Amino acid sequence: MLTKLQAKVFFLGGTAVFFGIFLVLSIDTHLKVPDQTNAKNLTPAVIAGKHIWEQNNCMGCHTLFGEGAYYAPELTKVVERRGKDWIKIFIKNPAAMFPGQRKMVKYDFNDEQIDQVIAFLEWCGNVDLNGFPADPPLRDALQAMGTPTPTIASSGPAPLKKPVPAIFTTASCIGCHQIQGQGGAAGALIGAPPLDDVFRRYDREKLITWVKDPQKIKPGTKMPSLYGVAVNEAQLNEIADYLMSLNPAAAAPTAPAAVPTPAPAPAVQPK
Repeated sequence: MLTKLQAKVFFLGGTAVFFGIFLVLSIDTHLKVPDQTNAKNLTPAVIAGKHIWEQNNCMGCHTLFGEGAYYAPELTKVVERRGKDWIKIFIKNPAAMFPGQRKMVKYDFNDEQIDQVIAFLEWCGNVDLNGFPADPPLRDALQAMGTPTPTIASSGPAPLKKPVPAIFTTASCIGCHQIQGQGGAAGALIGAPPLDDVFRRYDREKLITWVKDPQKIKPGTKMPSLYGVAVNEAQLNEIADYLMSLNPAAAAPTAPAAVPTPAPAPAVQPK
């Protein structure tokens, strides 16, 4: 049993020790705040994007840093997850990216405002939140499911390796489709096929018709209508030309016809 004096010393000493620990940890946390909150990258564009976020009550549907509503997706790491080009297209016309599915309001922001919102979301994604949000537990498995297993083609040689044009990134094609080993993260979730052998399924004209209006050809498809939103006529032709060029048969040079060698003239015998 402790005496009253010993109990008093134990209580006051323990309180002082733990208060000191709490004080040291608090000071250490405050010293780390500028780095963890990414304060050095608070640019005017980021600040303007935050004002747009607040003025339009985005947290009425979305969560950010785990705070907000739970009707729409969490956006802390959305730039890392989707990419700037995809977000820009989506904000311009949400219905085009998810026809008949998403219910996000079309705000009619101009390009500068969209860039500011993206800058704000990118800044949020770089804040050190001690591991929040956690990586999706099934992400690697789904990506593996969406990656086609190399097989021997049923007809013709394998597609050639060629640099993927920039339009496949700016129009977010590789966000869903895999091509030349790139992209396709969402392929397993929505059933988007790889495009390496699309020339086996479509000719050039059918491919252009499909990209222009996929809903007309296959109502309810999850393929967004990007023509006129993220892809213009010249870019559409660039996409079609590139995908058709993956056909090794079309890319293989035609060997020149062999020129027959004339037979030598018979030797003239001297008389």
